[in-house]
Amino acid sequence: QVQLVESGGGLVQAGGSLRLACAASGRTFSSYAMGWFRQAPGKEYEFVAYINWNGASTYYTDSVKGRFTISRDNAKKTAYLQMNSLKPDDTAVYYCAASLRSAYSYRRSEYHYWGQGTQVTVSS
Repeated sequence: QVQLVESGGGLVQAGGSLRLACAASGRTFSSYAMGWFRQAPGKEYEFVAYINWNGASTYYTDSVKGRFTISRDNAKKTAYLQMNSLKPDDTAVYYCAASLRSAYSYRRSEYHYWGQGTQVTVSS
């Protein structure tokens, strides 16, 4: 089992940047692929980004391509989401999640462990 704790959220103006971190504890972090999801008020969960166990493969939802970058440091047991050129539409609670699947997935059901979330608010 793995425990995940997000940090780095906050209030930022449109066009600004934030870097989210997801610290893991428990089983070997490098066994997991990692994903970031978000949920805006009144909306469904939305897949944001994926990174495989060694960082060689990444995927993004179309709305964040070119602005967000997912990365990981297995030695530090931490995944990151660098968010640049933020827009008000990026306002949401952001969650990191861990998956034991070896293949890419954007489905919530295929992620086994979740953090508690961190709020990101982008003002216009």
